[in-house]
Amino acid sequence: MKRFYKQAQAERCEGGWRVTLDGRPVKTQKRTAQIVPTQELAEAMAAEWQAQGDTLDPKTLPLRDMADYAMDVIATAPEATVSKLLAYAETDTLCYRADPDEPFFRRQSEVWEPLVTAFEARENIALDRISGVMHRAQPEASLASLQARLNGFGPFVLAPLEVMTSLSASLCIGLSALEKDADGEALWNAANLEEDWQAEQWGQDSLAAERRARRKDEFLRAMTFARLALHRDEL
Repeated sequence: MKRFYKQAQAERCEGGWRVTLDGRPVKTQKRTAQIVPTQELAEAMAAEWQAQGDTLDPKTLPLRDMADYAMDVIATAPEATVSKLLAYAETDTLCYRADPDEPFFRRQSEVWEPLVTAFEARENIALDRISGVMHRAQPEASLASLQARLNGFGPFVLAPLEVMTSLSASLCIGLSALEKDADGEALWNAANLEEDWQAEQWGQDSLAAERRARRKDEFLRAMTFARLALHRDEL
C-alpha cells in the first residue's frame, strides 16, 4: 500500500492518547478507535508511522500491531489471558532444574536462582524448585497471589506480558521484564540457558541461532511496548 498521509502525530483524546495521520485517528484492524494509555506509547507509535517510506511496510509497525492485539483480542477476554499466563507459573522453566549431581545444575543455580529469589521477594510468594521434568503443582497460595497480580493489569500490559512469558516459557521472566531496572538481554539469556549449555557441549546450529535471534527481537519489542504502556508511577 502506498503511503497516504504526510504527518503522523500523537495527540491527547478522551480516554488516553491516539495517533493521527494527517489529523485522522488511526483505528484497529477491527475498526475500533485505537486509544492507548500513555503519551510515551502514542508518540512511539506515531514515530513508526512517520518513519514509513513511500510504500507502507506492516512488518515495521510492531507497536501498532501489539496495540491492535491488546484492544481487539485481549480486552475482549482478559480472563483467558490471565489463565494462560498462570499456567506458565505451574511449569515455569526457571523452577525445573537438573538433578543436583549433574553439571548443568550448577549453571542453573548460578543464573536462575537469583532471578527466582528476587521474584519471590517482590511478589511475596514461595515457589518450589523441581529436579527433573515431572510436573509438580506450585503452592496454591502463591498461584492465587500471582492471579490477583495479573488481574490488576490492563490489556496493554497483558498483551506484551503474554508474548514475553510464552517466548521464555516463564512467568517469572515475563513479570521480571516489567520491572523498572529490568535487563532484557540478561532475562532472554536466562530463558535460553539450556540452549546455550547444549551449544557449549555440542556446537551451535545456525538455524537455531537465527530462530533465537528472531525470538529475542520479539521479546525485546514486547518489553519495550510494556514499558511504554505502563505509567511511570506503575513501574
